[in-house]
Amino acid sequence: MKIRTKLNVGFGVLFAVVLFFGGMCLYHIKRISESAEVILKDNYESLNYSRSMRGLLDKSDKLSAGDALLFEEALQSEENNVTENGERERVVLVRQLFERFKTTSTNKGDLERQIRANLQGIDDINMAAIVRKNDVAKSSIEETVMLLQFVGAFTFLVLFSFSVNFPGYVANPLRQLMVGIREISNKNYGQRLRFDSNDEFAELGSAFNDMASKLSQWENSNLATIRSEKMRIEAIIEKMQDAIIGLDEKDNILFINAVAEQLLNLKSDEISSKNAAEVSGTNDLFNYVLKNKKSDKTLKIFANGKESFFELDTIDISVPYLDNMEDKGVVTTGRSAGSVFILRNITQFKELDQAKTHFIATVSHELKTPISSILMSLDILAAGHVGQLNEDQMELVKNVEEDSNRLLKITGELLDLSQAESGNIQLKLAPANPNEIVHYAIEAVKFQAEQKGIKLEVIRRQKIPLVNADIEKSAWVLINFLSNALRYSAEKSRVVVQVMPAGDFVEFTVRDFGKGIELQYQKKLFDRYFQVPTDGSEKSGTGLGLAISKDFIEAQKGEIFVESELGAGSKFGFKLPVHEKIIEKY
Repeated sequence: MKIRTKLNVGFGVLFAVVLFFGGMCLYHIKRISESAEVILKDNYESLNYSRSMRGLLDKSDKLSAGDALLFEEALQSEENNVTENGERERVVLVRQLFERFKTTSTNKGDLERQIRANLQGIDDINMAAIVRKNDVAKSSIEETVMLLQFVGAFTFLVLFSFSVNFPGYVANPLRQLMVGIREISNKNYGQRLRFDSNDEFAELGSAFNDMASKLSQWENSNLATIRSEKMRIEAIIEKMQDAIIGLDEKDNILFINAVAEQLLNLKSDEISSKNAAEVSGTNDLFNYVLKNKKSDKTLKIFANGKESFFELDTIDISVPYLDNMEDKGVVTTGRSAGSVFILRNITQFKELDQAKTHFIATVSHELKTPISSILMSLDILAAGHVGQLNEDQMELVKNVEEDSNRLLKITGELLDLSQAESGNIQLKLAPANPNEIVHYAIEAVKFQAEQKGIKLEVIRRQKIPLVNADIEKSAWVLINFLSNALRYSAEKSRVVVQVMPAGDFVEFTVRDFGKGIELQYQKKLFDRYFQVPTDGSEKSGTGLGLAISKDFIEAQKGEIFVESELGAGSKFGFKLPVHEKIIEKY
């Protein structure tokens, strides 16, 4: 039977029970009403007629014609209202006595007494009937009340049984379905529902079981796929040349490939499933990897029979959050599943970089001598020691000399760059007066400034802390800043050089009032070989000057910076530590 049919039948039964109870109540209430009506109507009227006749007799010994007529009407009404046993005999006697009372003139008193006695008899009969009928009505009411109580109790039991059993008929299958759904959500795909009925719940249970079966099949096939993919990934990780270590969200070691085993001197079968902190306690390199996670510093490790170089990187793994979120105030889209540490072997690239640096240093060094020889020959030609040159020849010599000086500067920068890249910057640190560094730089570019009519303004203090610096390299950086400022400044403008204390440092700045540099290029200015795009009106350099300047300043524990705005010029600067602070530190 369908659920809808069962609901209709159940509510139909309830409706029938309510109608039955209501009908019983109406029937017995009507009976009680009819009994009360009989008592109040027939017997009361008989008593009323009898009382009227006695009242007429009480007026005088002799009835008047009008009173006799009223007596006759009351007697006739009583004759028509005889309802009780023995009442008719009394009424007949009253009629006979009343007829004699009207026609005789003697013994009227005796006749009156007899009439009164019979009228009293009529009253007694009706009063007794009233009492009897009242008892019958009471008994009927009591019977009705008992019957209604029984019917009411029966109705209550039916309704109570329906209210207790019928919700369970619907709720129990729903509860089983809810338990089954929770088990499925917990990936218990073996859960099944069984309903003995032949209704919609049975159909729902059958559909649920089909779904669970399909999910179980999918889980098994998906698990096989995942296992296959896991084995494939493990094989790939094992064959990689980089050292790879995997941790779960609780920092337990999931896997470690052969390269990592060799590099960290660990064995996967001994550390698998152990906590990383426990293993790192006896392994300094592994401890460094866990603490730093990501580091720009290149690690030098003896591996494969030689010094090797590695870069450390960490990848945090997150997976979709599929757990029960009913009790969560905030729903997250993913949760951490662990981390993967990778030590990338960059030895080959480091060796290539070192070869490149060595090549640049060798070529630059080899070029420096012939370029110097060319410049010397140009000086001899320009001096006229081998004969006087005409104007066009002098112009050619001047151009060759200018390009040779440029080549000489480039070779010098390449040599400095090779030192910086190899980490072999040779510093001659000594206490130095910042004003002397500024003076040295100003003198170096003074002639260049005079040629363009640019005024060099210097803002400085006479008393300023000494800095611990390499005077040559610091002055080289300042000269580089000044040369760039003069190159990009308009003729007859000015360049401001300022040197001031700045806390534990002394700050050197060079400010020009040229075109300025766009913000997108400012972060790349100190990168090697980077050049700000120009319209071709200015000669561009190699893109090494500022990169070398950065290396020189940072090698001296200083800082380098730039501030620029389009249309307002640029300010390049660097800071060098105060001498006393350096002495205290070291």
